[in-house]
Amino acid sequence: QVQLVESGGGLVQPGGSLTLSCTASRSIFSINAVNMAWYRQAPGKERELVAVISSGGTAIYADSGKGRFTISKDNAKNTVYLQMNSLKPEDTAVYYCNTAGRTSAWGQGTQVTVSS
Repeated sequence: QVQLVESGGGLVQPGGSLTLSCTASRSIFSINAVNMAWYRQAPGKERELVAVISSGGTAIYADSGKGRFTISKDNAKNTVYLQMNSLKPEDTAVYYCNTAGRTSAWGQGTQVTVSS
């Protein structure tokens, strides 16, 4: 059973913006009860944490995205977002969402490619 579905990725030029979405199956869990996170995995690299949003709405960012990325959520839609601005080539990766404890099955992710 699909639990997490990511979308919104694409090809963007350096300096551009994208907004990613992640919808969780409400039958599995409600995002208002857990801390949610965005992760990314670049080719040949480990999956890394990008940002966390607590059940109460507090956001924490990895250094890689501070000042450029904004994590948010819509509890009514059971959806978490990642607004990414001033994108750099090094942001190229597959982006995933999960609980902050990585307790859910991983979705298919969404590819973000930053290139001119």
